[in-house]
Amino acid sequence: MFVRTVYATGDPAKLDQALDGLRAEAVGLLAAQPGYRGYGLFANRELGIVTMGSWWESAQAERDSDAQLKQRRAELLQPFAGTVTTDTWEAVVAARPAQAGPGAWFRLTKFDFDRADADRIAAAYREGALPAMQKVDGFLGGSMLLNTEDERGSVGGLFADKAALDASRGAVAQARAKAVAAGGVTLRSLEEFEVVLLDLPQHG
Repeated sequence: MFVRTVYATGDPAKLDQALDGLRAEAVGLLAAQPGYRGYGLFANRELGIVTMGSWWESAQAERDSDAQLKQRRAELLQPFAGTVTTDTWEAVVAARPAQAGPGAWFRLTKFDFDRADADRIAAAYREGALPAMQKVDGFLGGSMLLNTEDERGSVGGLFADKAALDASRGAVAQARAKAVAAGGVTLRSLEEFEVVLLDLPQHG
């Protein structure tokens, strides 16, 4: 699958207005596009950050949907967003949860890598970090996204609630250290977000 992510920053006082609009319209707009496979909306209310990702069955479906929706997306993010960054990725590992209830949280790690190591990095996550995370109480699912052209990647993990997220930090730190060493990546950032909305349609 392929994923389009949006990372927007702005005035925290205006964040709820943007979230309200996205909650009301995003899933309907996305689901009307061919190849739609899911959507997540996440927020850091204190700092004023909105990040979201939409999942697509092919790179072409992602591109076509972006052409159709980018204007309305920009409108929904205003007047909150002072900066907006859009990226595209391939989901090289995906263990998505069947569902995530109210109060779920999301941890996002971003890294740089050498494109020649892409397969090794994916294997390190699939065979090492992800199985370790699946033993952590409250862990619901995770995925690794890579952009081999730009040599950037990210790992996202969903947790049942804030308490589970907080309690997982020690175990996650150990798994992350092993995965970074095994994959030979350069860690760039680590962030945590409230899950505002998660749509995971089931496709047989």
